[in-house]
This record gives sequence, C-alpha cells and structure tokens, in this order.
Amino acid sequence: MRTAVYAGSFDPLTNGHLWMIEKGLEMFDHLYVVIGSNPAKSYTFTVEDRLQFLRESIPSCDRLTISEFKNLYLVEYARSVDAQYILRGIRSSGDYEYERVMRHINADMAPSITTTFLMPPRDIAELSSSMVKSLIGPEGWEESVKRYVPPPVFLALQEMNC
Repeated sequence: MRTAVYAGSFDPLTNGHLWMIEKGLEMFDHLYVVIGSNPAKSYTFTVEDRLQFLRESIPSCDRLTISEFKNLYLVEYARSVDAQYILRGIRSSGDYEYERVMRHINADMAPSITTTFLMPPRDIAELSSSMVKSLIGPEGWEESVKRYVPPPVFLALQEMNC
C-alpha cells in the first residue's frame, strides 16, 4: 500500500491545498493530511479551527486521515504512520530551493521515505495562505478572497472581519 503524508499549516486552508489533496488521493492508496506547528509562525486560526476547515472542505474518504503533529520532524511523523512518501507542492523557484534542501535533509534522516513534488496549475500557482491573508481588509476584499478559499474558510474570514 502506497501511503503519503501531506503537511502544512493550512492557515488558512486554500483551494491550492485542496488541489494538492485531490491529487494526493489520486496518486496514493492512503493520504495523511496533517497540520504541523511551527513555533516561529503566528497563526490566524487555532489548530482545532484548521482541522475543522479540512474536515468540512474535503469529502469523507476512508483513504484519508486528517490529523496534527507536534514537536516532531515531518519525516519522523511519516515514519510513525508507515508512510513511504511525503507530498509537497512547488509554486515558485523560492519553494523549489527550500523544498530541495528539506528533501535532502529528510532523506538523510529516513532514506526509505521519498519526497514527491507536485506543481499546481497556473490558475492557482501563486496561491498561498499568506497571499490570501494579505488581501483581507480593503473595501471589496470578499470578492477577491472568495475565489481562493473553500466556503467554510471564507465564512470564518468574513466573521473575523465584520
């Protein structure tokens, strides 16, 4: 059975993340979508909120596990669930450089786990959680943001900014 882990902060969850999850489910027999914690980041939503957004935005599937992990390297989490793959997205040359380094470090720590990269289609290639957050505020922000996030996230962003 081919098992992969797709991790992120998902703060907020975007349609780009959903595209990665959809492709991951096409490629692998089981996909773990997990929220990792980065102590250097400041989050807009709680982990519980982000888990709920994932559950509300992705159709239920017995081949999908949505979870979180703390105080653990991603590669160690992957090993703990017997995953053979880590799924990562590359949107830009900056992403490539960061992910290339991480791929090599992960391979040093767990040579049996393969990092697999996907490049999103052009219409969502520039989409990131940071970009979505930067659009919020000016008059009419709702129309801009609505196209980039799933409905549960959009509703939460509207409630926060009323």
